[in-house]
Amino acid sequence: MIHKHVTEQTAIFLSVSKWIFLSSLVGIIIGAIVTFFLKLLQYAENGRVFLPFDYYLLLPFALMLTVYIVKKYAPNAEGHGTEKVIEAVHKHSGKIDIAVIPVKLFATIITIFAGGSVGKEGPGAQIGAGVSSFIATQFHFSKEDRKKLVICGISAGFATVFGTPIAGAIFGVEVLIIGVILYDVLLPSIIAGFAAFTTAQLLGIEYTYYDLHFYQSITLDLSLILKVILAGLFFGMVSYVTVRSVSAVAKLIKKIPLHPLLIAFLGGVLLIILTLIFGKQYLGLGMGTIKEVLGPFPLMSDNVPWYAFLAKTLFTSITLGVGGSGGIITPLFYIGATSGHIFGQFVGGDYVVMFAALGFVSVLAGATNAPIAAIIMAVELFGIDIAHYAALSVVISFLITGHRSVYSSQILAMKKSAMLNVKVGEDIEQTDIELDDREIGKIRNLKTRLEMRRLKMKERKNPKK
Repeated sequence: MIHKHVTEQTAIFLSVSKWIFLSSLVGIIIGAIVTFFLKLLQYAENGRVFLPFDYYLLLPFALMLTVYIVKKYAPNAEGHGTEKVIEAVHKHSGKIDIAVIPVKLFATIITIFAGGSVGKEGPGAQIGAGVSSFIATQFHFSKEDRKKLVICGISAGFATVFGTPIAGAIFGVEVLIIGVILYDVLLPSIIAGFAAFTTAQLLGIEYTYYDLHFYQSITLDLSLILKVILAGLFFGMVSYVTVRSVSAVAKLIKKIPLHPLLIAFLGGVLLIILTLIFGKQYLGLGMGTIKEVLGPFPLMSDNVPWYAFLAKTLFTSITLGVGGSGGIITPLFYIGATSGHIFGQFVGGDYVVMFAALGFVSVLAGATNAPIAAIIMAVELFGIDIAHYAALSVVISFLITGHRSVYSSQILAMKKSAMLNVKVGEDIEQTDIELDDREIGKIRNLKTRLEMRRLKMKERKNPKK
């Protein structure tokens, strides 16, 4: 018996030691490379001031160049990054073409520099996964070990971009399969996330965190709890609209019988027209608007219109649909924060900023099916006092969004309602969803009883003579 315990503990110790070393090494490398990407992106954004014209006028040409580079050198770098990584883990044992790293990096910088409405976290995750896959291939890792290392790369990439090492690590192990957290990769993912985050900080990356104590104390209150429940329902619908819009616009654009480069050019022209109508605040990362609605002076955000989250959804859907390169989570942050800001103004009270913060994480949870990571992110970004409200809003949003996601390659391992008949184990995009036969029977019986009651009431009012 003692011999068995010694053997077990020795095996576990060796396995843990192995993954501590590998994940730390991978985290440091990814932290450095993603920092390089973030620095270049920052320089590119700052360089807009040297243009003799408005930077967004470059959109048609930038999107054409992005589509050309991606299609010629790394087709797997297409889209918003994380989707292709999830697909690689599930269908290719984590194998990713090394060309994805430079192509995704420069294609994203070109897109965001010109004002494309995309994010930086998807490329961060794809760069991290690509680095991990390359290392695993060079050292002839097994398929299982390569998949684990690639998942560590996803977590490290997210942690570096988000500035939230725990949430980034959890996101990497939660986003692959809906309803399942990959516990066997939990330790290496957390270590990789911390190593990447620490490396980025040492190399000069500064992160923005939000303290919600600047003008209010968030306390437990029954009326506020009810408002948060309503907010969760609202954010779930916002997530639903966002996911459906991104998917519908992409499918619509694919049906256009034109060359991809011409589609990209025309998409850029459309974005210029929309910018002239709605303004520049929906272009690029949109971090300025996010900081406004989460800042200490709510009056400064009065210029955020009620339709801001819908406009950002449209801009992002078009940018990605015509071939722009970049992530989708930063736009989700924008959509969530601005929709929360409008909701907070609608319900009134002194918690407008808190609802913006709840929207920030709740729309993320609904659109990506990663509620645990979203709750942890709320604590890391906004402080512990918001945790109970964030948990409530996030989970409701996650459920209300239904069986859909911005990541169509996610595997569905759970159904969100016992009333539905959902086939699990398939890509979420391929999943058929129907009302359970027993529930259909209950509804029919209810209809029958209601009809009989109606007939009886009619007979009482008009008795036969």
